Amino acid sequence: MANFDNEKIQEYLKNGAVVLDVRTDGEYAEGHVAGSEHIVLDRIPSNIDTVKGYGKQVIAVCRSGARSGQATDFLKQQGIDIINGGPWENVDQYL
Repeated sequence: MANFDNEKIQEYLKNGAVVLDVRTDGEYAEGHVAGSEHIVLDRIPSNIDTVKGYGKQVIAVCRSGARSGQATDFLKQQGIDIINGGPWENVDQYL
């Protein structure tokens, strides 16, 4: 498993970051971070304005960290302050 920056995750959460879950609808329904936003990875490009509209730092999560990594790389290029939180349970443990 990749090494996610848990200190940075905690720092972002303290600052009121939005948790963005990019898993499928089915995966999200099975469990997710309470209060998280949900946009499936392939819908991210058409939802850039939605993510910018949060007006907060963002922590992307998925099942393993791969899809959230893709979302993080893409959204960073759009000027969004985002980090890859990895598996959603990894972020959930700090809430």
